[in-house]
Amino acid sequence: MEFSIRTANVDDCKDIARMVMELAEYEKVSEHVKVTQRDLEQDGFSKNPFFHAIVAEVPDQHKTKDGHMKIGYALYFFSYSSWKGRALFMEDLYVMPEFRGKGIGKALMSKVAQLGLAAGCSLMDFTVLDWNKSSVDFYLSQGCHDVTNTMGYHLMRCEGEALQKLAQP
Repeated sequence: MEFSIRTANVDDCKDIARMVMELAEYEKVSEHVKVTQRDLEQDGFSKNPFFHAIVAEVPDQHKTKDGHMKIGYALYFFSYSSWKGRALFMEDLYVMPEFRGKGIGKALMSKVAQLGLAAGCSLMDFTVLDWNKSSVDFYLSQGCHDVTNTMGYHLMRCEGEALQKLAQP
């Protein structure tokens, strides 16, 4: 199937917001999505963006029944490892279900890896739900490993009221 991968721009935020919600619905956590199209525009395309994104597009003849030509995306940001130095965190990797198995997810992930290496990163981290066996298998087939299993690390989160309380002096 013909498709292209390119750097996202502010005009892509409507489609990225749509796919963020599709991913959340797939992961059965859509009630947790608070980010809006406007947030994406502001946070990803301001002078000092909080994230970067790439999109996968198909030509007009392959668009979805709803008319979508943007059919996948990856959202990432740069971070730092006190052990390894420059790092990259891939927050989302998503391909619409009807386009999976055609190499689009691999192409998106490969492009994120290329961008990380070009920026001097030595590692790329991301999370995957434990019940999502097809995604776990895909990532393992790409040479990735599960640091929860190999190093015992768990992703921890502090948010909402707990974050507010933690921030108090």
